[in-house]
Amino acid sequence: MVGVKNGRVAAIKGDKENTINRGLLCVKGFYLHKIVYGKDRLLHPLIRKNGKLEKATWDEAMSLVARKFSEIKEKHGADALAFYGSGQGTTEETYIANKLFKGHIGTNNFEGNPRLCMASAVGGYLTTFGADEPVGSYDDIDHADLFLLIGSNTSECHPVIYDRLVARKKKDPRVKFIIIDPRKTPTNKIADIHLQILPGYDLALMHAIARILIKEGYTDEQFIKDSVKFSDGKKAISYDDYKKFLEKFTPEFAAKQAGVSAKDIVKVARMFGEAPNAVTMWTMGVNQRTRGVWMNNLIHNLHLLTGKLGRLGSDSLSLTGQPNACGGVREGGGLCHLLPGHRKVANPKHREEIAKIWNVPVENIQPKPGKHTMAMFEALTTEEIKGIYIMCTNPAQSLPHLNKYLPGMKKAFVVVADAFHPTETTKLADVVLPAAFWSEKEGVYGCTERRSQHMPKSIDPQGEARWDGDILMDLARRMGYGKNFEHFKTPEDVWNEYLLTTKGRDMDLTGAPYSRLREVRGLRWPVPTEDHPGTRHRFTEEDPLFPKEKAKGRRMFFYNRPDGKATIYARPAKGPEEPTDSEYPFAFTTGRVLEHWHTMTMTGQAPALVRAVPKPYVEIHPDDARKLGIADKDEVRITTRRGELDLMARIIDRPRPGTLFVPWHWAEKLANLLTIDAIDPGSKEPEYKVCAAQVRKV
Repeated sequence: MVGVKNGRVAAIKGDKENTINRGLLCVKGFYLHKIVYGKDRLLHPLIRKNGKLEKATWDEAMSLVARKFSEIKEKHGADALAFYGSGQGTTEETYIANKLFKGHIGTNNFEGNPRLCMASAVGGYLTTFGADEPVGSYDDIDHADLFLLIGSNTSECHPVIYDRLVARKKKDPRVKFIIIDPRKTPTNKIADIHLQILPGYDLALMHAIARILIKEGYTDEQFIKDSVKFSDGKKAISYDDYKKFLEKFTPEFAAKQAGVSAKDIVKVARMFGEAPNAVTMWTMGVNQRTRGVWMNNLIHNLHLLTGKLGRLGSDSLSLTGQPNACGGVREGGGLCHLLPGHRKVANPKHREEIAKIWNVPVENIQPKPGKHTMAMFEALTTEEIKGIYIMCTNPAQSLPHLNKYLPGMKKAFVVVADAFHPTETTKLADVVLPAAFWSEKEGVYGCTERRSQHMPKSIDPQGEARWDGDILMDLARRMGYGKNFEHFKTPEDVWNEYLLTTKGRDMDLTGAPYSRLREVRGLRWPVPTEDHPGTRHRFTEEDPLFPKEKAKGRRMFFYNRPDGKATIYARPAKGPEEPTDSEYPFAFTTGRVLEHWHTMTMTGQAPALVRAVPKPYVEIHPDDARKLGIADKDEVRITTRRGELDLMARIIDRPRPGTLFVPWHWAEKLANLLTIDAIDPGSKEPEYKVCAAQVRKV
């Protein structure tokens, strides 16, 4: 809820009628009205002249961008251009960019930063259920008997959700919490048991839990018979084959792999099995791995084996960090292999459907996926990509193995649209365009639980800032593609066209026009008609797309699969790409703190948040500190095979012994100089969460 006085945002409070927040804001949201007027707010265009960014007019800046992009396309082809967006842009902004780059310029080199955080969750949902995004919703939190939190510091990274978890425990003290994480975090305050595993060695653990669930009779055999099939990732296998695969994953075997107690593994499995209903939640600790998709599969396995899915109080619920990673990027087709409405560029029918809506020849949309994020930025280094438009994100700080990728951003023609300057990315740009910020624009965001929610405009943009959609349409006009964007007079016009791409799809939003979204606190798709209330659980009878004639009495039918069955996977238990060794004996991992978010371009504008956590540090376990002669607040040097970083030591019993934890927010200490850029072969998501490191006192 935004309070406006004299055309300025003067106050902010939580919306008590919102079904998710219920009036609560986290500390970052509480300071949003301060961030709007932050010291680094970008208020006019900048163009690089003689090596320096200087103030320019909009016409000067946009003429330069259009001319350079047109020249690059004419001389080197459309694939010499690229777009890199964000899960923070609105769905309408991403849709316009998608239409421009894929439909008119003709390149699928179109990515968003959710590739770096949510791609493995997408891969897990697609391979297990045949469709992206969760089966259930946040409603399940209020009815679950057990919560399994894996690789998620929920208290600091999803504090509003954490408040709901605490409320659930207060309401019913019998509710249990299992935490699987290499680090002790404030989330542990509600834990009944914590498996403090070795970073990257949890796949064997999940198989061991599955093995116990089967052997001790916790499975739902009727559900498995009706709605589940089995695979080893290459071919179909039988239920008996799957059981044989699990045989080696005894509690003792998994305990040795994961570095935890075999008794605790048995205890956790029994807790999960005995709970009438269970919700599993996870984020980057699962996704940002070279086998993130596999780990997602193994989480879903537990719910499929026990039938704890598709009913109130049970779900495998991937938590999303950015407000629109689901809506604009996953649903809106904002990745190199996707088109709007959960479509794929490689599918001829999908290309034809979108080409018709975009009013372009189908040949304009290339059938081959473009370059995923890491390949895209590598192509800047090799000069295969010569021009890139970056919107609402900061890859010069957020990409892994930065030393490898920063040179490419210095070679290419880089355009950045952002609300703040300087950032590590705007510093490298040739053109910087001032974008409207939160409260200065209208649009829709799609969150974790498939909920599309309208954000109204409260104030006019500051200075010369413009809505990102308007900037992109200006570029389209100047490049000669303006005709197919003329009817977009407002964000609502864009949304109306976007709705056409969802009609009849699994994520049907036809029943969610602006007229309705302005009156409600979001709608969960599928919502095919304006009188439909939205869907709490997919693939069940309450889902409007549930095919009763095919389901024949089944409780769940995964209708994106011809046989309506989800898949349980027998995946190998692969560890990290770069395990620790005698030369690099520590596991290095990164994460966030409550007060800051990502690269601090926003939270760094709020003095109170900066004062709360003013400088970076590395957490070192007291046992490790004693062995190395390191005291609290000593300066230490962390070294990996990619770089080194000097940081203040924080000696605390949070990381597991042998593990170093660094919050990665600060531009003056780029943690991603150290992280590895090895990727999951399925999702193409990098393994930020674990690599091998040394540490010593400086």
